Amino acid sequence: MRVAVLVSGAGSNLQALLDAVRSDPDFGAEVVGVIADNPDAGGLRKAEAAGVDTLVVRWEEYASREDFTGAIVAGAKVFRADALILAGFMRVLSREAVSTYPILNIHPALCPAFPGARAVEEALAYGVKTTGVTVHFVDEFVDHGPIIAQEAVDVEPDDTAQSLHERIRKVEHRLYPEVIRAFAKGRLRLDGRVVHWRADD
Repeated sequence: MRVAVLVSGAGSNLQALLDAVRSDPDFGAEVVGVIADNPDAGGLRKAEAAGVDTLVVRWEEYASREDFTGAIVAGAKVFRADALILAGFMRVLSREAVSTYPILNIHPALCPAFPGARAVEEALAYGVKTTGVTVHFVDEFVDHGPIIAQEAVDVEPDDTAQSLHERIRKVEHRLYPEVIRAFAKGRLRLDGRVVHWRADD
């Protein structure tokens, strides 16, 4: 499966995926392009270091979310992508992307709790004792699509947003490649909002 990865920042989940693909000849997916909305995104440097083609689609250069999404989809088509992987991508795509590609996203909370860009901070402010990581299919709403996998992360009494996010990232870097591998190998089946996993071959 040919996947294009969308990033906005440092690209740590992109790097985890690149490492997983490189270390497993039977992974089932290939990163064929990286698209960023930010020309300074560290994920672009990681892609270039891995020999992966990149594209920058600046949010501010488009008049609407639909126009921006159209440019993202056009770029993914140039890469001949079969699916999109969101890895710290901080923009909400419009219907065109969802109707064109299967899209996966990873979120640093246990959905449906704490959607949006400040999930870690909001979890701390709310006082939850457990938060975690969710990998889900993307629909037209924010952090809302069918849940593929979740893993809990305990909140420690002295946690800051930074310390909690560091522990969450460790789970993300392991869990996201596992899910992408299962997806690429056709092991995920969607029944309404319920995702069923087939055992590995």
